[in-house]
Amino acid sequence: MRYTSVAVAAALAMVSISASLHGQRPDDQINAKSLALLQQGKAARAAGNLDGATDVLETAVAVDPRNRLAFIELAEVADARGLPGKAIRLYREALLLEPNDVSALKGQGEALVAKGAVARARANLARVKVLCKGGCPEASELAAVIAKGPPVATAQVVPPKPATAKE
Repeated sequence: MRYTSVAVAAALAMVSISASLHGQRPDDQINAKSLALLQQGKAARAAGNLDGATDVLETAVAVDPRNRLAFIELAEVADARGLPGKAIRLYREALLLEPNDVSALKGQGEALVAKGAVARARANLARVKVLCKGGCPEASELAAVIAKGPPVATAQVVPPKPATAKE
C-alpha cells in the first residue's frame, strides 16, 4: 500500500518528462524565420548597412538561439565596426553551439589578436590545425594575422592651448 503512491508519482513524472522531450525540435533544425533573417542580415552587411545588419541578425538570434551562422555573421559585423571584444563574445557563443567550427575559431583568433591576446589566438590556431589535418586557408590566414601582431595603439595628441597674454 505504501509503495502504490510512490509508484504512481514516479509514473506521472516519467510521463510528463517524456511528453516535454517529445515536443522539442532536434538541434539540427533551425527555425526557417531565423534563417530568412540571417539572409537579410547578410544582404544588409554586403550593402554596407552595419546598423541594419546588426538589428536583423540580433532578431535572427532571438528567434532561434541555436542559429550559429547568425552569431558568426554578428561577430563579423562587430569586427567591421571595430569592436573586437564583442566579436570575441559572439564567436564564443557560436563555438558553444559547435566547438569544431573552423571559421568561428579563425574569426575569434583574429579578434583576439586585435584585442592583444596573441597567446589565446595561438591556441585557436593550434585547434584549427588539428581540425584541418592538412593545409586549410583558415589556418594560414590566422597564422598571418598572428605573425603581423596586434595593431599599435597610439595616444591621441591634444594640441596645447594657446597662451593668453596677461596684461
